[in-house]
Amino acid sequence: MKVNISLFAGLHDLVGEREVTMELADGSTVDQLRNELGARYPVVIPYLATLVCAVADEYVPTDYQLKDGDEVALIPPVSGGSDDLFLVTVEKLDPQRLTDAVRTDESGAVALFHGVARNNHEGRAVRALEYEAHESLAEKKLREVGDEVRKRFDITGIGVYHRTGRLEIGETSLLVAVSSAHRREAFEACHFAVDRIKETVPIWKKEIWADGGGDWVAGHPVDAPESAKA
Repeated sequence: MKVNISLFAGLHDLVGEREVTMELADGSTVDQLRNELGARYPVVIPYLATLVCAVADEYVPTDYQLKDGDEVALIPPVSGGSDDLFLVTVEKLDPQRLTDAVRTDESGAVALFHGVARNNHEGRAVRALEYEAHESLAEKKLREVGDEVRKRFDITGIGVYHRTGRLEIGETSLLVAVSSAHRREAFEACHFAVDRIKETVPIWKKEIWADGGGDWVAGHPVDAPESAKA
């Protein structure tokens, strides 16, 4: 089947077109449409999870089944930023896009943590890093961290991007952005969020040594629910 897709704002800038037509398998869902869009235009992959779909001028859920000839509008976050944005992606991370996403008109400060791959660990030279994740669970846990931060701190927005795959030295592995009315809350909430991500999110890091070989970095034990423990 064929669907016609309208693109808006930064999305059409990335794709280079305001409208595209895509062929999909019969019964494809909105989520499958987004994945197909990412396959055709890899530049949009980091932003797919932020896109809302509208059909016949009504917002529809990601499991909505599309029909042949549907007119689909893909809606990026509206101006002023979205409330949150949590992505695990193999694509390079864009700090400006995340900063823009969390900022609102009520925000007097935006704190941005920018984690990068360094060339050493405990005195040993590192050539590269490799990150592996349980992607769907990792994004769910990132959102839970965001919820926890919102409960603890008076903030106006929070977002997290985490990279997976191979990273060369100097490349960005983690972005955490927090907006608030005042700088103290933004700094403290950002610090807290980074610590909680390291403690709870199923993402693993392997250090590739400059002299050959590599090791997975020891992490924090995960607290399973009582009913799931042996």
